[in-house]
Amino acid sequence: MMGMLENMSDMVTNSGMMNDGIIATGFLNDCKVGIRNYAVAISETANQELRDVLRRQLDDAIEMHAKVFEYMESKGLYNAKDFQQQIKIDMRNLETATNIMQ
Repeated sequence: MMGMLENMSDMVTNSGMMNDGIIATGFLNDCKVGIRNYAVAISETANQELRDVLRRQLDDAIEMHAKVFEYMESKGLYNAKDFQQQIKIDMRNLETATNIMQ
């Protein structure tokens, strides 16, 4: 899976098709993964000091996720409030991804 993502990333970068939407979507997804990982790490450590550090990092990750989401929403890249509009955005992203893969 990782190799496929790296290949797609190379194709996007080399084709000149890298744009704010692609970057922001990747960053938003990375924030979500980080949030999940911090939550799991917090639940699996017995050391209170380490839990406190991880909790602060979790808070930072949640804050970063909110900032990226707000950016995407303000640029029309993500619409959580209007399902029909989000479908249009998703279809546009699918078309871009399809063009990149060809």
